[in-house]
Amino acid sequence: CALPICQQRPDKKCCALAESYGVLLYCNTFSAQEIRIITASPEFAARLPRLFKRAFGLGFDVLPKEGTAGKSSFKITDRDKLKKIFDAFGAEIDGTVSHHINFGVIEDDCCRASFIRGAFLAAGSISNPEKSYHFEIVCVSPERAEQLQALIRTFGLDAKTVQRKKHYIVYIKEGAQIVDMLNIMEAHVSLMNLENIRIVREMRNDVNRKVNCEAANINKTVSASVKQMEDIRYLETRQVLDHLPPNL
Repeated sequence: CALPICQQRPDKKCCALAESYGVLLYCNTFSAQEIRIITASPEFAARLPRLFKRAFGLGFDVLPKEGTAGKSSFKITDRDKLKKIFDAFGAEIDGTVSHHINFGVIEDDCCRASFIRGAFLAAGSISNPEKSYHFEIVCVSPERAEQLQALIRTFGLDAKTVQRKKHYIVYIKEGAQIVDMLNIMEAHVSLMNLENIRIVREMRNDVNRKVNCEAANINKTVSASVKQMEDIRYLETRQVLDHLPPNL
């Protein structure tokens, strides 16, 4: 899912800022001393420098080496860069990073969608739809989970939260709502792929239901017939079959 999302260009600065905000609040480290983003997605790794350049007009202090396999790490430790980022979100660099989302940064629908996309790229995942439907974003605090849940619900989606060990998960399990979530995040290719899988699964499930229903009806008919044969044989053993009324 990361590839189609990351192919979207961060053209509007307000949306690039909102997406960056989502990335930072749900990434590995976002503090007054350091920003550290670690990802195993090469597509997200390629998107990050462009995103931060568009949002803040700055680059990372530490970039992953080219050709490095596995996880990529991005860092910003320069005080002036950190202050510029904090200022963009209305936060004091000498204070503690708030667990609460500054909704003033994401007032418009496009910016709220971009924020969710950033949070998903930083800490989200979708299960293989061939097996199950499950969309989730991992949060480090209940406050961020609850606010992200509320943000997703502004789009009419029934996001839920659950605690898993030390983390708090915002999740969606209904296939149609995950499709809507992908549409909100502008992951249109992934949306079409998921829709195709959903159609095939629903057709297969519908056929299975009909086959099972037909099999159950056949079993009932066979069971009734077997019972009737047993009754007839019982009457035969009692030699009363010839004494039954003609209609029987």
